[in-house]
Order: sequence, then C-alpha cells, then structure tokens
Amino acid sequence: MLDSHAHRYLQPVLDLIARRCLRMGVSANALTLAGLACGLLAAVAVASGAPILGVTLLWLSGLLDAADGTLARMTTPSALGAVLDITSDRVVEVALIIALAWRYPEARMALLILTAAIVVAMSLFLSMAAALANSSAKSFHYAPGLAERTEGFLFLSVMTLNSSHLVTWSLLFCAAILFTMGQRYRDLRVALAEGASSPD
Repeated sequence: MLDSHAHRYLQPVLDLIARRCLRMGVSANALTLAGLACGLLAAVAVASGAPILGVTLLWLSGLLDAADGTLARMTTPSALGAVLDITSDRVVEVALIIALAWRYPEARMALLILTAAIVVAMSLFLSMAAALANSSAKSFHYAPGLAERTEGFLFLSVMTLNSSHLVTWSLLFCAAILFTMGQRYRDLRVALAEGASSPD
C-alpha cells in the first residue's frame, strides 16, 4: 500500500542511485546482491544485539533493492534479474526473522507462524503472477495489497526496536499478511471472471 504512495517521492533518489551505478558500470543484479548483503548484515547485527544498526542496514538494503529495478529499466530487464530480486527479498526477511528468533527464543512460535504466513502469501503472489497477464512496469504481474515491501520493513523495524512486544508485533504482521492474501485472492477471482467473460 505505502509502496505506491511513497514511490513518487522516492523515485528521484532511486533515479540518482541508478544513474551513478550506470556510469560506474554496476549492473542491476550487482545492486540486488549488494542489497542482499546489507540485509544479511542487518540480521547479523540484530542477532548480535545491535538493533539500531540492524534496522539501519535493513533500510539500506531496501533502498538498494528498490534502486535495482530502476537501474534494470534503464538498461535491459531480465528474467534472471527478476528471479534474483524476489528471492533476495525473501532471504532478507527470513534472515531477520531467524535473527529475532535467535535473540528472543520466547517469541519463536509467533515468529514461526509469521514465517509460514509469508511462505503461503508468496505462493499466492507468484501464482497470480503466473496466471494473469502483466500490465505493470515490473517484470511480472504485480498485485498490490495492504502489506507490501514497505509495510514489511516497518513491521520488522518495530519488531526489532520494540522487542518487549515482539510476539504482539509478529502476530499483527501476520494478520496484515493474511488480510493482504484476502485482497489478492479477491482481485484474482475478479480478474479471472473478467477474462472469462471478455470476447475473444
């Protein structure tokens, strides 16, 4: 949800990063891997008891992850890049959840439920991408919803910085994901019904 609203404000920064990377000969895939590295370092920081550093690195990871798509569109987007991008996103999220579980064992069940919700939600998201024609600027059909990348980062940040309520925040994040799944499933049914009723 916030991704769509914040995009117009953030895009000039992403354009600047992408243009500089282009001049330096840095590829979109390299930028994706840099974002992945920052995300993994964020998880290490959180597991080591440095939550502020962890959250800072997490958002740097997110910035690089957003810039890689801009850079790809300035060059030649590839299927490999899209796969690498979406896989890296999930690796960062899961790594941070594992770090929180390592640091706060009393919250492990809630974090496990959250991880399961992310897995099922991504299955629905990717199934929709395969089932529906792409009409977005991305390399696959993008289904918006309440809990997108920015909301996920906000939840992970609050979970990290407000660890005394980690279970509560984890379950709220899970609820937001489930609500988003409902939104996307509803949109899928509408899109498929419209496709079936449209003339050949």
